[in-house]
Amino acid sequence: MTVMVQAPSEVEKSRIPVSPARPTRTWLVIAAACAGQFLVVLDVSVVNVALPSMRADLGLSTTGLQWVLNAYSIAFAGFMLLGGRAADIFGRKRTFLFGLGLFTAASLAGGLAQEGWELLVARAVQGLGAAVLAPATLTIVTAAVPPGPARTRAIGTWSAVGAAGGAAGGFVGGLLTDLLNWRWVLLINVPIGALVLLGAALWLTESRNGAARRLDLPGAVLVTGGLAAFAYGIVQTEESGWTAAATLLPLLGGLALLGLFTLVEARTAAPLMPLKLFRSRAVSAANVTMSLCGSASFAMWFFMTVYAQNVLGYTPLEAGLALIPSSVSVLLGSTLAPRLMARAGAVNVAAAGALMAAAGFGWQSLMTVDGGYLATILGPGVLMMMGIGLAATPLAVLATSGADPGDAGLVSGMINTSRTMGGALGLAVLSTVAASRTAGSADPADLVAGYALAFRVGTGLLLACAVLSLLWLPRCAEQPHPGEQPQAPRPAPDPAQS
Repeated sequence: MTVMVQAPSEVEKSRIPVSPARPTRTWLVIAAACAGQFLVVLDVSVVNVALPSMRADLGLSTTGLQWVLNAYSIAFAGFMLLGGRAADIFGRKRTFLFGLGLFTAASLAGGLAQEGWELLVARAVQGLGAAVLAPATLTIVTAAVPPGPARTRAIGTWSAVGAAGGAAGGFVGGLLTDLLNWRWVLLINVPIGALVLLGAALWLTESRNGAARRLDLPGAVLVTGGLAAFAYGIVQTEESGWTAAATLLPLLGGLALLGLFTLVEARTAAPLMPLKLFRSRAVSAANVTMSLCGSASFAMWFFMTVYAQNVLGYTPLEAGLALIPSSVSVLLGSTLAPRLMARAGAVNVAAAGALMAAAGFGWQSLMTVDGGYLATILGPGVLMMMGIGLAATPLAVLATSGADPGDAGLVSGMINTSRTMGGALGLAVLSTVAASRTAGSADPADLVAGYALAFRVGTGLLLACAVLSLLWLPRCAEQPHPGEQPQAPRPAPDPAQS
């Protein structure tokens, strides 16, 4: 069954090349898209340090506190593919504005919540808005700039801003909670979201696929239900373990729904996710590698924060301040990546970034109970996140380089889903690894032993990421060197065009 959507006008169907937009306007478009991406990634972690205040104010249980985080993450991961396809069908600008508007409204509702259930519902709606918004951000960036070095720089900016959002969560949350109260962790999104909405309404113009407008409803239900169930099973591991029924049932149920989704997509005339996309080596390899990269980077922020607070005795604000250099190094790595790609190639830069991050994880695994800031937080943190920044940009470039304009939103949703799902799975696995070593002990020495073991496992994940980059990522899909003619199947619509 498919839901028919109004067909495009003849103007929307046309593919007549247009003159490039003015550089200033193009970068305003990119700035609006990156601001949206920053907000959705920031809210994955910004509430962490505010949880004790939320519990005291709203009377939340321990399980309720866990769901303040999980309600957002599950909705975010579960609906992202649907959000990517919606951007292709209904228009990238329209989808961006709708997702950001929903996210902003839910932030206001969460900040004003008077009961625990109100906060949980608001966080779930926030995640839904983020899932609609996030794929459109990357699609807008890739469509705003023609293929070549300029697009690579634009994607590098998008990667850097997204990584900075995750990195800034602890600092922003600690600052707002200490200076104001926990409600501002959510309310801060309202004025920022309103400004970005205004800028997007002024700077973006509509672009979408020119093919027939049909939304694969059965596929949308199956993939969303499968991803949401699988994500739910992942987050249950921290509370129930990997062998409990509360974990296994949603994990197996999610896999079954995803398997059924694959069968449905193979037989649907207008599938939500054409299986032909996975015939592209660049798409398949980049998404798998991004999952591994995300599994390590998400866990890094969690373990560095709890190590600083639970072992070294930092306050939430001090822990956030301590990780600022790591946040800056992500930006630096993402900024350097396009220049290095022009000289060494995307595959080599991705592999080198993964190896650098692995070296940082290995260094971090040497942490001690009385470690100093320079050797146990600053040095390894900068190395880890510099490597992550270097790796993320070429992976995003390779994953989207060969996408047909009609599938651009979907491919963007896939790479975002891979990073988010990889991060959720990686955090669950590494948390379980750390918990198996600490065995419930709160002694700092036991905590350090558990955290160190998690970083050693993370080192292995990043080494696997480097190997996959070298052996699986296609070098033919790399961005051309300066002066070479870029290879692209068709020009994508330019949302920055006046």
